[in-house]
Amino acid sequence: MNKVIVTGGAGFIGSHICKTLLKRGDFVVCIDNFDDYYDPKIKENNVSGLIKNPSFKLYRKDITNYQDMEDIFHEENPEKIIHMAARAGVRFSIEKPLLYEKVNIKGTLNLLELSVKYKIKSFIFASSSSVYGERKDVPFKETDKIDNPISPYAATKKAAELLSYTYHHLHNLNITCLRFFTVYGPSGRPDMATHKFITSILNEKPIDMYGDGTSIRDYTYVADIVNGIISALDKNLGYEIINLGGSNPIELKNFISTMEKVIGKKAIINKMSLQAGDVTKTYADIDKAKRLLGWIPKTSLEEGLRKTFEYIATNKDQK
Repeated sequence: MNKVIVTGGAGFIGSHICKTLLKRGDFVVCIDNFDDYYDPKIKENNVSGLIKNPSFKLYRKDITNYQDMEDIFHEENPEKIIHMAARAGVRFSIEKPLLYEKVNIKGTLNLLELSVKYKIKSFIFASSSSVYGERKDVPFKETDKIDNPISPYAATKKAAELLSYTYHHLHNLNITCLRFFTVYGPSGRPDMATHKFITSILNEKPIDMYGDGTSIRDYTYVADIVNGIISALDKNLGYEIINLGGSNPIELKNFISTMEKVIGKKAIINKMSLQAGDVTKTYADIDKAKRLLGWIPKTSLEEGLRKTFEYIATNKDQK
């Protein structure tokens, strides 16, 4: 049994990670500050079924507070870390860049410092496909240059990857940076397109479609992402950057039509211009994930959307 810290563990992906770790017998230390980026009640619901588990411990703390983090490390003496906590959202980062710098860079630096001090065996960092910026060459490879991020969010994720390499180089930390590609699924964030679209179509309200519908995303179901994270957690790869993506990109208009098929209702589409910070395409090369992690995504888009729809339809109190 491992004792694993999961930062952002009450969030969308984080809560799925906590549940998976508990099922396999690990002790989970969940750190989350339950911020108000979206309704904190959603996070409360995500962990409500875990609170009474004797192998689960919840700390309502902020990763930007070094002393609070040190107190937790000292109390728990963890072996491994899955660092999910971050200020998410490309568009909001343009409005609040200083907040994104504080959480995504300073918060990560706090955890890296403490990982050295407490001799952490494995550090998994949740990065993002956003670091690739706007590019024509596809699929995106981990060896691609990422010198042109087009949002503060993307820039902070790149900075955290660089800090991770520095700590590996200086202190021989075992760190894997996983670049996620448009993760969706049950208990997904309400600000993300999948959740917003399904909710709006269900309620027969318009959805905002940015651009002409030809933008391309590589959607990845949350259970597949979690399997990749756990696989990386169990390995000692030194320092690696690895894409985790569906590797089956789809145009926005086709994504919407698949959603309509799953729900059994037509979408009312409100056409909008493209927004600053949004890239027009993402597409993951996952050869490295296959080779190093033995990982391949197993969930088709239609199956994943169906599971997401069923969850939202039965949890209508979540906004």
